[in-house]
Amino acid sequence: MTSEPATIVCKPTHWFLFRALVMLLMFGVFAVLFYADGSSGYRNKNEVFYLRQTFQTAIKRFGDMNQGGSLTPEAWKKYAAGQVVDFPPDRSLLPTRLQLPMPWPEILQDYQRMQPLQWNLLWREYTKARGINETVPEEPYDARKINEQWVVFGICASLTVVIAFFLARTLRRRITADADAVTDQRGRRVPYADMKFLDLRKWETKGLAFVAYAGSAGSGRIRVDGLTYGGFKKEDDEPAERLMQLIRSRFSGEVIEYAVLAPPAAAAPAAPHSADPADAPKPE
Repeated sequence: MTSEPATIVCKPTHWFLFRALVMLLMFGVFAVLFYADGSSGYRNKNEVFYLRQTFQTAIKRFGDMNQGGSLTPEAWKKYAAGQVVDFPPDRSLLPTRLQLPMPWPEILQDYQRMQPLQWNLLWREYTKARGINETVPEEPYDARKINEQWVVFGICASLTVVIAFFLARTLRRRITADADAVTDQRGRRVPYADMKFLDLRKWETKGLAFVAYAGSAGSGRIRVDGLTYGGFKKEDDEPAERLMQLIRSRFSGEVIEYAVLAPPAAAAPAAPHSADPADAPKPE
């Protein structure tokens, strides 16, 4: 008496879950980074760019006004206190927290600190006190560059949502096969008697097969993805391969697969000719 085969259950593989999680993490991180640049990052860098320009401008003006040592601390203090940072007129390129007009930083109003005429030293001291990065971009970011960050953020965020959806959906799915039918990942149970043809042309290379059916279960096609469901790990007893073997053992329709050609037989070596004196050329 032949025993009925046990039900084979092919769950989502660790290979698929790992790849999906890596992609989810990658696009999620990209979305966060582009959101940060579009919402505040580029605007903050613009603020730092124009502030550094202010330090360069202040040192130049101090040097021009102090030629011959005629500039007094009071005169410089009065002049510098009346100056403002030269930000661009487009307010959307700057952080929303900025209150404009912004006066020159107090360090630039200090006559003694301005004496060495080295703006980079003052800039380093200022940025350290504020806790900002002293390195600034070579040029400010315009509206187009800021908008680009929002566009790329939208793309990455959309991909993150799509990947999360497919991951969550796949986690709840599986392919099962028993003695009578196959239940695909969408929950459709298809008897073997309804299966019309089995396409195995991509099974050996990509672990992918298709089963067309028509009958009591309706008509359609089952996509058997062995890399996503079951897998081919030998330590797990190759669930996807066992699933396919069960389907083939119950399948009676047409099978489409690549034919395996036998290697051509090696040609037999030609027998050497015997030296026959009669074959020798005759002298003229």
